[in-house]
Amino acid sequence: MPFALTTDANRTEIYYEDVGKGKPVVLIHGWPLSHRMWETQVNGLVDAGYRCVAYDRRGFGRSGQPTAGYEYNTFASDLNDLMNHLDLTDVTLAGFSMGGGEVARYIGRYGTRRVSKSMLLGAVTPFMLKTSDHPDGLDKSVFDGMIDGVKKNRTAFLASFFPNFYNYDGNSKDENPDLIPFSKWIAWKASPIGTRECITAFGTTDFRDDLSKFTMPTMVVHGDSDRIVPFEVSGKLAHEAIAGSRLEIVKGAPHGFAATHADQLTGLMLDFLGS
Repeated sequence: MPFALTTDANRTEIYYEDVGKGKPVVLIHGWPLSHRMWETQVNGLVDAGYRCVAYDRRGFGRSGQPTAGYEYNTFASDLNDLMNHLDLTDVTLAGFSMGGGEVARYIGRYGTRRVSKSMLLGAVTPFMLKTSDHPDGLDKSVFDGMIDGVKKNRTAFLASFFPNFYNYDGNSKDENPDLIPFSKWIAWKASPIGTRECITAFGTTDFRDDLSKFTMPTMVVHGDSDRIVPFEVSGKLAHEAIAGSRLEIVKGAPHGFAATHADQLTGLMLDFLGS
């Protein structure tokens, strides 16, 4: 299996899949999923002539499950290790939800030498937490409640979380009921410690300074019906913070639009890559 060994103090193995030929696109998944969430996008991008590298964040999927390192400086270091391992250049970084934070912190720490474009897809950037200088954020109690739920009964928490992730209520013929068990199956395999610690990471990390260093073309995509990462807190502000960024709002889309609006997202990604 393909793994990249990290260089941080809590060294672990990062699993990745590398398919296709052409300009590379690195896909960074959301919480609490794995690279498996990108299936439709990988198929579409590879068919269009791109190389896709989709990896599992530490603690998730097939990657190692260390007891520490679940914060964004280490996540960015892991991404840097993967980029160096594969010697990737002229890369488009595409981060979904929590993965958008990896894109931001990577640019903030390592610059754009290897990166030509970026995509923030339903991303947690620029800052999710409500503070005195960021009144648009979410109250800390939101993230505390998630942490408590994961600690008390992780499987029960996930069972209640994913219907909101996909805005699934069972009343629409367009809904796919298999998304819920499929997503739970992916998330069950994750590290309990990593699952919990990542909530603190994406809920409290400030990426505003990182976004100020974005000098490459960037596309921000967000669903206007996102119940998990509200557009007004994230996508709207990220677009405003990145000069010249392209904003695409997916009408009626929930947080998990990579699955519910898969073809539409793939089309937007291909259009941006070809621009």
